[in-house]
Amino acid sequence: MSDTATKTKPVTILQAINTAIADAMEADSSVVVLGEDVADPEDGGVVGVTKGLSSRFGDHRVRSTPIAEQAIIGAAIGASLVGYKPVAEIMLMNFTTVAMDMIVNHAAKLRFMSGGQTNVPIVVRTMTGTGFGSGGQHCDYLEAWFAHTAGMKVVAPSNPADAYGLMRAAIDDPDPVLYIENLPAYWTPGAPPETGHVVPLGKAKVVKEGTDVTIVSYSRVLNEAVAAVEAMEAAGVSAEIIDLRTISPWDRETVFTSVAKTGRCLIAHEAVTQFGVGAEIAATLQSEFFGKLKAPIGRLGAPYAPVPFSKPLESAYAPDAKRIAEAAISLKK
Repeated sequence: MSDTATKTKPVTILQAINTAIADAMEADSSVVVLGEDVADPEDGGVVGVTKGLSSRFGDHRVRSTPIAEQAIIGAAIGASLVGYKPVAEIMLMNFTTVAMDMIVNHAAKLRFMSGGQTNVPIVVRTMTGTGFGSGGQHCDYLEAWFAHTAGMKVVAPSNPADAYGLMRAAIDDPDPVLYIENLPAYWTPGAPPETGHVVPLGKAKVVKEGTDVTIVSYSRVLNEAVAAVEAMEAAGVSAEIIDLRTISPWDRETVFTSVAKTGRCLIAHEAVTQFGVGAEIAATLQSEFFGKLKAPIGRLGAPYAPVPFSKPLESAYAPDAKRIAEAAISLKK
């Protein structure tokens, strides 16, 4: 295959993350990878995101660990304090609960508690997402917990180019970054990212311009919002869609500019609606645009319940294109 064909052939989010980590390791010998089953003898993780890296860079830089999430993050923190840039995988987002002490009380706070004398440049990779019938202990979106933790940055890509660029930015960031990967979206195809491409943390992207309502989302639900465009336009609603990309810090300027234009906003995410990211954005918009909005801020998320194992219930649990279209259309009525 020619170089031109290789550069234009679509890649998946999974491939983009693998390439981003490999490129970062090639560029900087201080980048290391650790986590359960991340090395090649264990097939590069449960879905193979890190496949090929230990063969290429050696098991001294790509280390499979015991099933001990607190130890994984503790080791990553220690390594970061002596000059490494660890990429630590916590296999599923629900399992971050096992390592919350290390993440919240150590990684996120060491810069503050050392008076700025040290920082913790670690990336905590984790995956989650409904759609595979994995049940309530494997599919939760817990991003609001970490966005609420001072000292943490939180990102959630929706496409391969951003998956690559956000990973490169996260690895180079001097502070801990939680990098959320969506399991059902791993195989989403897209344009291949350019080598070295970086997406600045805290910068959203206007995916589609519109005039009637602003839809703010991220990760897989962003793609559901894009899929809802046809139904919205058929109902006479022109939606402007913003991919947040970074959840914390979120890009207020881009969202504010859009809402000032449309006068309406819907925030959609896979996490439960109550106390979610949408609540923070809605409250901020209400304060900023009090008296100027054409409709109340809309929030669309999952119900206040664990993720169901039952397929019909699971399918009804997370926002999809149909529900997003209905919610957006209702804001113009």
